[in-house]
Amino acid sequence: MDESPKGEVTLLLAAWRNGDAEALNKMMPLVYAELHRIARRAWTQQARNNTLQPTALINEAYLKLASSKSASFNDRCHFFAVASSAMRQILVNHAKSRLTGKRGGAQVHVSLDDIQPVHQEAAEIVALHEALEALQAVDPRKSKLVEMRYFGGLSVEETAEAMGLSVRTVNRDWRLARSWLIREMNRESS
Repeated sequence: MDESPKGEVTLLLAAWRNGDAEALNKMMPLVYAELHRIARRAWTQQARNNTLQPTALINEAYLKLASSKSASFNDRCHFFAVASSAMRQILVNHAKSRLTGKRGGAQVHVSLDDIQPVHQEAAEIVALHEALEALQAVDPRKSKLVEMRYFGGLSVEETAEAMGLSVRTVNRDWRLARSWLIREMNRESS
């Protein structure tokens, strides 16, 4: 049996799936550093005046995951994929709430360059979310891949493992999805 932290996380996820409510609390110290890395990456892509700090993002994601009645994670990578999705929803909801009361249509330009994250305004986060929903209707796999890479900060290798794909397929789908999203967002902002 694998007693490494990765193996222990998988065992705790299985225990949680089988009804052990305390397993999530035991697992959090093991995954906190990785969740913080994901949250920090998501936070750095936000506007400089963003009031949602990485620790708050982790806490909200934890509460969302802990309160989920249908939580079922296959393994550590699957857990981080779901955590990425939770963080995306929290960031989108936060961005939408910041837009409430603002008027006018802002021009939106989003860079999906994973090497040099750009600071984005709330309107850009919402625009990306809407474009991802459109991509979901056309190609759910590419939409999930973008969510995991962009919002979750997972590496190509981690994304490949979580999705059961080859690294080559992830790289190809990442390029295609970025092009599609940029084209979609530029079309919507025109």
